[in-house]
Amino acid sequence: MSTLAITWLGHATCLFQSPGNTRLLADPWLATNPACPPQWHHPSPLDGVLISHGHSDHIEDAEGVARATGATVVSNFEICSWLGKKGVRNTKPMNKGGTVQVGDVQITMVNAEHSSSYDDQGTTVYLGEAAGFILRAPGAPTVYFAGDTGLFGDMRLIGDLYKPQLACLPIGDVFTMGPEQAARACEMLGVSQVLPIHHGTFPLLTGTPAALTALVDMTGVQVIDLKPGETAQ
Repeated sequence: MSTLAITWLGHATCLFQSPGNTRLLADPWLATNPACPPQWHHPSPLDGVLISHGHSDHIEDAEGVARATGATVVSNFEICSWLGKKGVRNTKPMNKGGTVQVGDVQITMVNAEHSSSYDDQGTTVYLGEAAGFILRAPGAPTVYFAGDTGLFGDMRLIGDLYKPQLACLPIGDVFTMGPEQAARACEMLGVSQVLPIHHGTFPLLTGTPAALTALVDMTGVQVIDLKPGETAQ
């Protein structure tokens, strides 16, 4: 991973830095995230903020981060429109199958199997469908950031079309895939490396990197087991 830096900030929040120094923060849950180190509560500078879906543990700090950094929010049409009404000026609304550019990174939105809504001052707001992202930059491995999802058959299609080398996959179980499904996802995607996300934040999320490692060890897939705040490159 010498051409791409990935910092895991706990739960599903990841910071990607491309070879061209484009900095993208995915699913920003920082200040109230019990796993996020305090020194990362205000990451800056940023070029883009990626939001996979509208649940609070993925979008809670999107408005504040976008305002503070001026970063462009990349998400579905509903989330970008909702944030726009809150005063977020720079957005790139898109939908599944589309591709946009931020710095030297091409960002393609792909499918996810999950729900998407937000409790906005007591009112449940529908925020479009959940999604994942494919990240491609010159000189860097292709990354699949899955967001929150269950296992689905078209992961094979994602593997065929985009040939990701690294997948950021949820493994916590209950609300997303557990280690067993994530191991199958690695096979379907054809990746050589996997960064486990959406685990360890609460006792309810029982899936562990060790369990995933035991399942993929014989397949040659490397599990990148980071602690919050650590960087792989």
